[in-house]
Amino acid sequence: MEPWKTLQPLEADRSAFALRLMERSSGRSHARTRIVRSMNHGSHFILVCMLLPGACSSESASTSPNVADSSIDGSAANVDAAGDSAAISSPTLGGCPVFTSDDAWNRDVTSDGVDATWSQKLDAGATLKALHPDFGTGFGIPFNIVPAGQPLLAISFMYATESDPGLYPFPGATAKIEGGSPTDCTGDCHMLAIEQDVCLLYEGWACHFTAASSSWRCGSGAKFDLTKNSYGQRPVGWTSADAAGLPILPGLVKYSEVAAGQVKHAIRFTMHCTQDGFVVPATHQAVPSQCPTIPTEQLRSEYPPLGLRMRLKSTYDVSTLPQQARVIAEAMKTYGMILADNGSDYYFQGDQDPNWDDAQVDALKAIPGNAFEVLSPGTIQR
Repeated sequence: MEPWKTLQPLEADRSAFALRLMERSSGRSHARTRIVRSMNHGSHFILVCMLLPGACSSESASTSPNVADSSIDGSAANVDAAGDSAAISSPTLGGCPVFTSDDAWNRDVTSDGVDATWSQKLDAGATLKALHPDFGTGFGIPFNIVPAGQPLLAISFMYATESDPGLYPFPGATAKIEGGSPTDCTGDCHMLAIEQDVCLLYEGWACHFTAASSSWRCGSGAKFDLTKNSYGQRPVGWTSADAAGLPILPGLVKYSEVAAGQVKHAIRFTMHCTQDGFVVPATHQAVPSQCPTIPTEQLRSEYPPLGLRMRLKSTYDVSTLPQQARVIAEAMKTYGMILADNGSDYYFQGDQDPNWDDAQVDALKAIPGNAFEVLSPGTIQR
């Protein structure tokens, strides 16, 4: 089924997202007029495919990568003529908000209730019992900030039925990718790009670039409008570049924000086993091969759903941690951590930046898993 025909967000949000895709093309003012008219007739997604084939096909485009600096900036969010906006308090990257201030990633959870049962079960099911930063000098998950109008490249997906189709503004051979280079990558090979001005986020998993055809092949891919709340932009039941169906970028610890003294968002983390269920803000479940071979009901009883959120206990003393570690730990108290993918227990991710001080970051490894408490998760969906 075509993704554009199965999206579930409110009509206003869907229209705004379609509008941004239209602005991706040339002749933006003309495209804006035509799509606004189409919104009044409830057929804007069909029009996107008619006027912007790149949104619904894998036609090739020209190449000339132009990757902007990927450091965090403090500028106000871009606001387009349609009236889209985000609270200034939201994190920003490349002049774009990283979703709205009420987004799950940006919400202060210091007053949220605790689920004592899941708090005990999460740590009991872990094979590793302490926090572990999965980034440092020379490794992490990098991201690209590209200018508006970045040349679009053809892209195909292994899991096409749960991926957002179309051309993506990924740079080619010069792109920054997790685990190596675009043509020679190992591991998860996450590829992330923010397109400035239109403020669209594109993410891919298991990505590889072929220079001969100037095209990308990824396991899955997802697009998000950064000026909106991330939840509801893609269908419930779909994966993304993450197992949980979440965007990756907002959950990464970035060196620039740590250097500025404050991380203002939740942090993504992994566990080796999760059950066949998920909770908001996740939209997808995964039961990896690392899970024990046990009955389904036992799996559901003992292992967490994707989307589960935990918070570093307020009583845990972080005052003696070195600066980089302390800033991150404070964010874990205020915004918590969201279970986004499968991997080693209590591993959390950050960007790839040469300025990380491994000695400072590694101080977080002393924090035990039982120093965290799981927040009330809500209804588990299957």
